[in-house]
Amino acid sequence: MKPVIVVHGGAGRIFKDREEGARSGVTTAALKGYSILKQGGSALDAVEEAVTSMEDDPHFNAGCGSVLNEKGEVEMDAIIMDGKNLASGAVSAVKCIANPIKLARLVMEKTEHMLLTDHGAKLFAKAMGVPEIPGEKLITERSRERWSKNLEPDSNPQEFKKDSGTVGAVAIDNEGNVACATSTGGLTNKLVGRVGDSACIGSGGYADNHVGATSTTGHGESMMKVVLARLILYHMEQGMSPAEAADTALNYMKTRVGGLGGVIVVSNSGDWAARFSTKQMSWATVKDDQLQYGIYTGEIHTSSVCNSGDEEKWTVQQDKDLSLHGVQ
Repeated sequence: MKPVIVVHGGAGRIFKDREEGARSGVTTAALKGYSILKQGGSALDAVEEAVTSMEDDPHFNAGCGSVLNEKGEVEMDAIIMDGKNLASGAVSAVKCIANPIKLARLVMEKTEHMLLTDHGAKLFAKAMGVPEIPGEKLITERSRERWSKNLEPDSNPQEFKKDSGTVGAVAIDNEGNVACATSTGGLTNKLVGRVGDSACIGSGGYADNHVGATSTTGHGESMMKVVLARLILYHMEQGMSPAEAADTALNYMKTRVGGLGGVIVVSNSGDWAARFSTKQMSWATVKDDQLQYGIYTGEIHTSSVCNSGDEEKWTVQQDKDLSLHGVQ
């Protein structure tokens, strides 16, 4: 099986001054995950590495760069799932952790549970030796500005929620195993303790070697209502391609509950899709040593990638050799 990785940096609205950072962030994450796959690494390791990269990037609403709750604090959710045995681990409403996706994997591998939250997740992180960092280190100036504006009497919090986003990754490795990972800071000015889809199996992500893997982004409450990730795989089980299944599920969510979002999908045969019903979604994929990425509907930039001489680093081979295809 030829390895494939697909990542997203969140569906919603991406302001012009942040487009370049979003494109760079998702391509970097995809290349880091692909490097692991090309060395024979697991899909699970690849998606964890890709999501960790985006959690560390302040352009995204995950890890450093997460939006703030109503009290001006960062509370994060994350999930990871192994398609080989349906093992999954998740954390919700966690604070003062640089990489929630790493903690989610520890939940999967070191406990008999699937989801730990808030104080319990904090105690578990401490027991596992995961370093705690000051919450301020996760807060960017932009996140604090958005939080402050939403406190103003004439503010419109719903408008700011349109660009909240999430990060995620799906992959298939040389052995044919699939995996998914999703991480988020949630909604701007959310209630303390609010948990969205990203920590919920079947909504924020799902992976099954018998079908494929998917990671979702968008309005969490809507995705939980339709169990979006598992719904996509259900459609694939009925014979739909990843793109058809994604579009069908997103359309159902829009018509049934009025929710918008985006998804990335990889099938157990290595076919992939990145689809969204929002205005934008940053995404990137690497397959057959070819990088593709975009933000707008129909936007697909293509470039070759190569090993830079360091087995652990794959880079864009031809930065200027980009093609734009009008694909719907």
